[in-house]
Formats: sequence, structure tokens, C-alpha cells
Amino acid sequence: MANTPIEFGTDGWRAVIADDYTFANLERVAQATADWLHDDYGDAPSVVLGHDTRFLGTEFAERAARVLAEAGVDVTLADSVVSTPAVSWATQAAGHDAGVVITASHNPPTYSGYKIKAHFGGPAPPDMIASVEAAVPDHDVDTTSLSAFGALAADGTIGTNDVRGGYLDALRDALDVAAIQDADLTIAHDAMFGAAQGLVEALIGDGVVPLRHDLNPGFYGVAPEPIADRLGELSDTVANSDAQVGLANDGDGDRIGMVDEHGTYVSSHRILALLVKYLHEERGLTGSIVKTFSTTHLLDKMGAHYGLDVETTPIGFKHIAPKMAEGDVLVGGEESGGIAAAGHIPERDGVYIGLLLVEMMVERGMLLSELVDELLEEFGPHYNYRDDIHIREDQKTDVLDRLNTQGGLDTVNGHAVQEVQTLDGFKHLTDDGWLLIRPSGTEPVLRVYSEAESSEAAEALVKDASRQLGLNE
Repeated sequence: MANTPIEFGTDGWRAVIADDYTFANLERVAQATADWLHDDYGDAPSVVLGHDTRFLGTEFAERAARVLAEAGVDVTLADSVVSTPAVSWATQAAGHDAGVVITASHNPPTYSGYKIKAHFGGPAPPDMIASVEAAVPDHDVDTTSLSAFGALAADGTIGTNDVRGGYLDALRDALDVAAIQDADLTIAHDAMFGAAQGLVEALIGDGVVPLRHDLNPGFYGVAPEPIADRLGELSDTVANSDAQVGLANDGDGDRIGMVDEHGTYVSSHRILALLVKYLHEERGLTGSIVKTFSTTHLLDKMGAHYGLDVETTPIGFKHIAPKMAEGDVLVGGEESGGIAAAGHIPERDGVYIGLLLVEMMVERGMLLSELVDELLEEFGPHYNYRDDIHIREDQKTDVLDRLNTQGGLDTVNGHAVQEVQTLDGFKHLTDDGWLLIRPSGTEPVLRVYSEAESSEAAEALVKDASRQLGLNE
């Protein structure tokens, strides 16, 4: 009897542990990875493999390593918990054909996952993901003759490597760590119980206040996503201590969340804009700005001001990573906290991006709130808002059909819609900003984003659109 099909998402597979995420299904995905590697890279492909802090991470990683190794893949396994950016770095630095991370990133603690990294050190592009997905067998893999992990490790069939240590050395090369240390800042770092724990301390040393740095596979029941409403402890710690800034990373360390010296959340839109300003003005770097469809138009203004090309992609870092790998990209990112910048790997890296902003604070001699105020004074006020509206699939379909038929909304919060763009969803441009309505591809959710000249106006755009479409009923 055939097994249930395994469906891949953005850069791999995620599922609920003990439901669809079982050892048997993991073996199917690992076998598919091996088949794809042989098809694309010949008889002796190589892969580096690591895992985050989630439940059974070690056991899942070892099982995947055994299947890959028995299928003729040269496997290097990280010898400790590692972040996704560390595996991406190792893939590129050691010349592996692919990287694999056992992680569900920012998903709830009941999930695990299987991320695939391309040879260039970033998320596998959609065509690679599709190739692996298509190769997943519809039956269980025969593991009756599968050698024990200990035996494969003992005879060198599976190698191990200090991926974490090598990645930290790469960050020391990419950042001015000495300048940050000499500035005598206090930095609060919230690892959200994930794989980034200990990394900022290892780089900076004294002056780092660690939060949620113990191993807790259940994450105390909270999905490890560094968004404003999940960073209360970080905000309170910074606001009520001598810390000048707070950094937060998701479960596998590729996303960034930040709070300023007052404990106020600083959005990814503003982090992206500050990076462009710093890398171009202070480091003298050039290159294009690559942003997703839901990301601030402030970047378009900055591109015009600095003479930098701006390219907008569909939502998802998978659309940005190949462009980063091609080179000549200054900053690439999305509003959900996934950001990459020149001088490092073509991959989201929350630790690198957070410390790059700290480096900017040091170089400019300014606090984060002051940098944001300066940015908005120079390029104008830009405020963003987002609602994730949970509705039934049939309701979601009805809303999208209506928008397709009408060509979008005519007005939003009293402002005439001047243009509707449909690169990824329905983006309504007005004289006061923009509003984007986009369906989730994996759950019954409509995501509604906006940008305007004040936080109140941005929220009003979303609320009015939701009212018009009957989403709040």
C-alpha cells in the first residue's frame, strides 16, 4: 500500500512530529535527497547535515545521515546543535553539493522539518526542491540492512565536523567584532530556546545578557518566532536594564528581531533600510536591493537616492537567495525577518544581521532609536501593519475570486486605488501608501499588509479592507 504523499514547502518539508513527521517518512525524504544528488552531481555527491534544538533532533539527524550514507552520499554531520546559517556556510565553504538541516524554523514546537540548502550556501531554489519532492518514494525505504550510526561513524563513512566553530570564525571575519567589544555595549540576546543560543556570547564575550538560552525542545509552548508579541521578556529586559539593544533569533537562527534601548520593537522593514544606509554610506559598498512584494517602499526611495537598482520578488526568501548567490546584491530580505547582506553567505542569518546593526550603532556613535529617527527624517515616514486573518478555505477562495473579478478594491480607507499589482497577491497603491492582500499557500489564512505615513493610517488601511471583504464578520 502506498504511503501518503509528502508535500514540500518553501525550502523543504515540515510536519507534526509523530503524525506525518515520522522516522519512516524522514527516511523517504532522505532517500529522495540521495537520488536527486546522484542525478545532479554524479556518483560521489557530498552533503553536510545538522540539526537544531527541537525534540529528537539528534536522532532524526543520525537517521537521515545513515540513509544518505548507505545510498552512496558522502555525509558530514555537525558535532553539535547548529543554526541553519551555519549549515549554509559549511555547505559553501567546504564545497558540498548540498546541506540539510533538521529544523522547523519558527514553527510551533510540535513540528520538525527538513530544510535543503543549495551548493552556493543558501536555500535550495524551487526547481531543486521540486526535484527532491518528485523523487520521494511512495513506499517505505527498506532499512533492514541499514548499518548502525555508530558503525558508520567509526569507519569514517559518516564524518563529523565542528560546523559551529567554523561558522563563528566566519562571522569574526565578516564583522568588526573588536569594535563592538571596545564599545563596551550591553547586548541582550534572546535565543528563544533555539540553535542561536550562545553564539553572540561566543563572539562578543562579556556584556551579553542571555535570555532563553537553555535547551527546551518544547519552547515552553511558544513558537520560536522573533515577532513583537513574542519578545516581551526581551523588551522588558532592555527597557529595565543598562542594555542598549536587544537581539532575538528564531528556532534555527536565520531570522532576526530587534528592540531598541527603550525596549521598542524595530521592524524588519527598518532593519533592511538601516542596513542599506550603513553598508552604502559607511562601508562604501554598492549593489542592488532585492526585496519581496510585502516589503517597505522606503527601500525604493533609498535606491533612487543612492543610485542603486531595486528589484521586487514574490514573497519568500527562496526568490532572493539565487540573486544573492549571483553576486552584486547589497541587501536582500523580506518583512518576516529573513535578511541577507553583502559580505557573508547568500542566506538569511539572524546573528550576522543583528550584530551588523550593532556594528552600525558603534560606528555611528548612535543608539538604535536615534538611527531609526534619522532614517525617517531623511527619507520620510513609513509605517507598516499586518494582520493574519484565519478563515475557512472556502471563504478564502470567495475573497480571492471577488478580488480577481473586480480587479481589486476601488478605495481603501477613503483613498482611491490608483493601481493594483498582482505579482504575489493583490497590492493596492494609493496616494497614502499601499495595501496587500495575499493568501497563505499552506493554511486557511489571508495575510493583509499595509504601509502608510503613520501607524494609525497603516492600521486603518488593513481594517477597512478587511471590513469591505467581510473578513471580520
